[in-house]
Amino acid sequence: MTLQPCVYANDRPRRRTILLVEDEPFVREATCSILESAGFEVLPAGDARDAMKVYEECQRGIDLVMTDMVLPGRSGLQLGQDLREHSPEVVVLVTSGYGNPEYETEAPESRTYFLAKPYSRRTLVEKIEKILGAVSLGRAATQAG
Repeated sequence: MTLQPCVYANDRPRRRTILLVEDEPFVREATCSILESAGFEVLPAGDARDAMKVYEECQRGIDLVMTDMVLPGRSGLQLGQDLREHSPEVVVLVTSGYGNPEYETEAPESRTYFLAKPYSRRTLVEKIEKILGAVSLGRAATQAG
């Protein structure tokens, strides 16, 4: 895996950046395509270890981590916990095709969200926009008060 530098031009607004962690190449490529066509910058990773490397390189530039629940070696929830050791404010969207109620629990107070697979392009983009909007509002409220 080749890491790409996290450099943003100063003269234009920075696109929102998503670290996408998906071990299935076809799903990863299709999701990257959907997210890029919706205007997001996407940093793909095939497993939790690669995701940690990318996050360490670019953490200040990553707005959301989207991860599959089932990954080789670590679950998406475990990856979220690992990332929070470095950055407690990290926002994590966990996806899963399994109907396990434990997986489907959202915890906005801890910035953990869930999206069931399969999802449509529209559902995915709306979910991410809703999460990022809520996080932005929360940051603004904290800074204001």
